[in-house]
Amino acid sequence: MRRGLTFVLLGLGVFGIATGLLLRFYAYPALAKIPHSPDTTAVAQGSGITALVYVEKDGGPAQPEIRRDLSLTSTTYVSGDLRAPEVQADSGVTAWVEATRITEDKDRLTLSASVRELCLDRFTAEAVAPCTTQYLQKAKPENGKDTKIPGTRGQVQFPGLNFKFPFQTEKRTYPWYDSGVGKPVDAKFDGEETLQGLSVYRFKQSVPPTDVDGRDVPGSLVDKPEPTVSVRLYYQAEKTLWIEPETGALIKVRQSVKQELRTSDQNAGQGTAVFDGTLELNKKTVDANVRVAEDNKSKLWLLTGLPVILWIAGGVLLAVGIVLLLAGRRRTA
Repeated sequence: MRRGLTFVLLGLGVFGIATGLLLRFYAYPALAKIPHSPDTTAVAQGSGITALVYVEKDGGPAQPEIRRDLSLTSTTYVSGDLRAPEVQADSGVTAWVEATRITEDKDRLTLSASVRELCLDRFTAEAVAPCTTQYLQKAKPENGKDTKIPGTRGQVQFPGLNFKFPFQTEKRTYPWYDSGVGKPVDAKFDGEETLQGLSVYRFKQSVPPTDVDGRDVPGSLVDKPEPTVSVRLYYQAEKTLWIEPETGALIKVRQSVKQELRTSDQNAGQGTAVFDGTLELNKKTVDANVRVAEDNKSKLWLLTGLPVILWIAGGVLLAVGIVLLLAGRRRTA
């Protein structure tokens, strides 16, 4: 009977260790992937904002006007493009579509609207190439017409992270794509917090004043007497992202942006602010993000936490079995 118990313990120990290895190093890479068909809506809001709006007057074309102390709402909807040729059931690449609209709450004026599609690595969440369906489409608020910029095959149109961080997020710097400058900007680890009982990592991203565009505007918009004035658009931003580290899910975002039009004789701070304010994901969106992250985190635990328990339990059983086996051999001798 003692001999039978010994071999049972040895067998259970080997089984526990082997199962843990299988879950962690085979099942985890195969199953810990972002989905092909997300269906999420995120709403960010802010008040006391200065922004450039286009207003129709007397039935004529929309005219630019700077308004202050506005309340704005940014709504972002993310879905998947299952028709993209890169999207296959077991593929490591997927295609997501993001539609964003920023509106002024009182008069429901649209400040900006855009749609973009990009391919993502399903584990790292970084944008990848090739992607035959990537594009950026922007609506011009002054006339309502869309401008579509297709991507170049073999090149990443929106490099870096765009929607979430990788699974098993680390306390380090990650490249997060910033649409204002059209390139990834370092998002640096800034500490840990607890949001509604959920442990999160906080990352901060800073974009210094950067010349991003040139345009001709009415002189009255920038307090100049000329009918038309050539200006440069400068963009700067501070963004804070709260990330659930096991899943890499984005839980909360706060972004402060300033855009300034400068003439050739103006320095930083001397131009005309066409956007100055902060938008932050509202409580309803954060609550939903916390619920989803907690659910996905519990599912991932079966692939990350359970293997550790199996390794420990299997190691103990294996050690006890070996001790009993050696003790039995000494008694026999």
